[in-house]
Order: sequence, then C-alpha cells, then structure tokens
Amino acid sequence: MEKIFKINNKDNVAVALKDLSQGDTFEIDRHKVILKDSIPNGHKVALKDIEEGEHIIKYGYSIGHATQKITSGQWVHVHNINTNLLGIDEYKFNKDNNFDAFEQRGLTFKGYIREDGSVGIRNELWIIPTIGCINGIAEQILNKFKAIADISKIDALEVFKHSFGCSQLGQDELHTRTILQNIAKHPNAGGVLVLGLGCENNYVEAFKKTLGQYNEKRIRFLVAQEVKDEISEGMDILQELYENMLLDIRREVPISELKVGLKCGGSDGLSGITANPLLGRFSDFLVSQGGTTVLTEVPEMFGAETMLMNRCVSVEIFNKAVSLINDFKEYFLENNQPVYENPSQGNKAGGLSTLEDKSLGCIQKAGTAPVTDVLEYGGVIAKKGLNLLSAPGNDLVATTALGAAGCQLVLFTTGRGTPFGSFVPTMKISTNSQIYRLKKHWIDFNAGGLIEGQSMEVLLEEFIQYIIRVASGEFVNNEKNGFREITIFKTGVTV
Repeated sequence: MEKIFKINNKDNVAVALKDLSQGDTFEIDRHKVILKDSIPNGHKVALKDIEEGEHIIKYGYSIGHATQKITSGQWVHVHNINTNLLGIDEYKFNKDNNFDAFEQRGLTFKGYIREDGSVGIRNELWIIPTIGCINGIAEQILNKFKAIADISKIDALEVFKHSFGCSQLGQDELHTRTILQNIAKHPNAGGVLVLGLGCENNYVEAFKKTLGQYNEKRIRFLVAQEVKDEISEGMDILQELYENMLLDIRREVPISELKVGLKCGGSDGLSGITANPLLGRFSDFLVSQGGTTVLTEVPEMFGAETMLMNRCVSVEIFNKAVSLINDFKEYFLENNQPVYENPSQGNKAGGLSTLEDKSLGCIQKAGTAPVTDVLEYGGVIAKKGLNLLSAPGNDLVATTALGAAGCQLVLFTTGRGTPFGSFVPTMKISTNSQIYRLKKHWIDFNAGGLIEGQSMEVLLEEFIQYIIRVASGEFVNNEKNGFREITIFKTGVTV
C-alpha cells in the first residue's frame, strides 16, 4: 500500500493514505519528500514549497490559498489554508462534455411495475401523516395492524413521522405538501394511507386536490376528526391496501428503469479518492444504460459548480444550474449566515480543509455524464440521465428530497459512518476499510479497497451486481435495522 496519493498531475499537495510520522520519507514525481509534521490518514501534505497567498491545488483545481508559507513535507490543513470563495458569482457557459460512456449490456433487475408505468424496487405499505400531531395515532394503527397481519408477505410496513403540516405559510407550507405527495405516489409503495387530523393547514381535501392522478386502490385517505374510531378505521384501510398488494409480483425490467440518488455524509479526505469516484463511475455506467442519477447537496457544490455547469446539455439547463447555485447562496445571505461555513468539524477531522476541498470531492459522485436537467426542491425526475436537485447538504433532508424526486434507491458515501436511512433504501458505501470493519452493521459496501490494490474495474463490477441484487429485493442495513425516517426542508416562519 502506498503512503500518499497525488490525485492530479497539477496538484501541489498529496493525500496521506495512512497515519504518517514526522521524519517519514517518500518519493513522488522522482523527488524525495521528508515529512516535517505527522500527517493523519486522509489529510494533505505539501509536495513543494508554497508561498503565502499561493493556491493550494488538489484535483487539479484550487481548494484555497496558503495563509502562511508552507514548506515541502508540511501538513496542509485549516491552520495554514483558507477558502478563496466569496459571495454571489456570475457564470459563463463554456460547454465541456468528455463523457466516458460504457457499452450497452442489457442488464435487468426484478422490480414492481406500477399501473402508471413507473417501477418500484420495494413493495411496502406506508402511513403518511399530513401533520405532526397525529404521529402517535399513525403509530398506534401501524402497531395494531402488525399484530394481526403477516407482514413477511410484503417488504415493509412503515409510518413516516414528521413535525410539519400546520402553522406554516406560503412556500414553506407548499414544500411540506409537495414532499408528502411525492412520497405518497412513490413506486416503492404498494399501498399508502394518508392520515389527516382535520384542522391542519395541510388538510386532506387540499392534499387530494393537488395530488394529481393516483390509483385509488393504492392511495387511501382518513381524517381522524371525522370518524368515531380512527384506529379501527385505519386498520380496515390498511387491510384493504395490504390485500391488493399481495397481487403484486416482481418482474424483470431493464436497468434503464433505475433512478438512483447520489449523496455523501461524514466525508473524509479519502471520499474524493475512493467512494465518490466509485459512485461517479456507476453514475456514468447507469446513464450509459439509459438510467437516471440525481446529485444534490447544493452548498457542497460551491467552489466546484462550474465543472457541473459546463456539462449542461443546453444553455437553458445551464441557466437553471446557475439559478440552483445562486438561489442557495441568496438563501444563506437572507438569513445573515456565511455562505461558506463548511466543512463540518467531522469533515475537518477527516482531512477536509475548505469548502472547495469538500466540494471537489463531493462532485466526483457525478462522474462525467452531461447534466440533462436541474430540479427545484420538491421536483420530480422528468428526464433520464444525470440530474441536479436543489436541497441542502443535511443528510436526512437531502436524502428525503432524492426519494421524493423519484429515486428508488440512494447511494450514500461516508468516511466517518452513519446509521440512518430514508423512506427509500439508503445504501452506505465506506471510503475506507477501517470504518467498514468497525461498522459492518451500518456500512453496506466498502470502497476502501481502491487504495489497497483493488482496481476500479473489478470493484465497479461488484458494485453493479450488488445494486442489481438490492434493486431486486435484497435489504441494505438501514432496512435490516429498521432505521427509516423523513425530514422536510424548513424554509419559513412558524405561526
């Protein structure tokens, strides 16, 4: 195993692949470097003398500037580097499409074909409260139904509790309703009970009126204030939905029907070297097969956004990408918050020093495919290929938004580890083998082998086959653990 990794020939820093000690030596680009400091795993080391104010180059791009002179072999981190990013930027479209496409392979998975032509990878029965104050009733209905029904015949029975649906105004209220409506119509659900209280802003009749077309055998409604015994009524509805779901069977469908979300959290200095590039190659593969991937976490595109913008398929999509970025910056500024208050403490501990450092690693998940569309928060996938979605970096909010956009599965890379899962299967891919070995009950797939001699081609094929198995019904850890939740983006005042 190598001691350090230089990502791009233009870089003046390299990444430590294990903990290194002061005085250690290594040879790179035919010259010897002696470490002046101890360098933690995933952190950066200077490959040459870097003057104060000079750019720190990683991935071939600037990740900030030196705040003091840095000599060859020194540790490069938050104590001697700062961001170059400022406020709102103007952008020019310089189209750059170097898509590294794959050959068609005709792969399939076993999914559920719904009446509207959409495809689910699970057949689950869901209760969706329209308002947070009815969460307890929803849970009572679920638990009593579980006691009488053979749930083993379906993939899951879940209630997706949240704290919203009342005392919201304008766009904030619309976000809640839209996300819940998108969840209700998601193809991973074979049956949905939408449970209302009766006096909330997000009341059931308004929910139904703006829901659009839906299958009445699969989506049912109950208003608790309008019936004598809401528990009994709810259980009767679940029984009818359940019996209808028993008629559903898995069928072979082309892999082009997969819609996959791309997300990272608890990132470290290896994220942009191992797990995120693996997702990037998978994204290119799936797009090549006619499938769809969706990248979100807009604040973690800051500093790397032009690389995505220049891959847009048209000026129209480019302009939507510009709005995606600058609207999110305006959101920070309107709330009197610094636009570039990132990375997190966990990210810094893992070796990420600036937002550019984090963002350039983050967008590796998007591979090289052209950007075919840009979705607003609450938007639903309309075009195949690589999409960008407006959502914050927060893990639960962003993952919920990916599912609500129509993704049947979310691929989630992590260097620090996280156990959570959203309402769709949330597959964890580790950036390093240490966290994989430590948290096998959290992590589903290990990308750490990429710095231990395993080739990208071999690992990618393993990953593709694993995703096909998961899409065909194999559970990931968040499902096995019963960790399923949703979180909605709160953007307005509370009345």
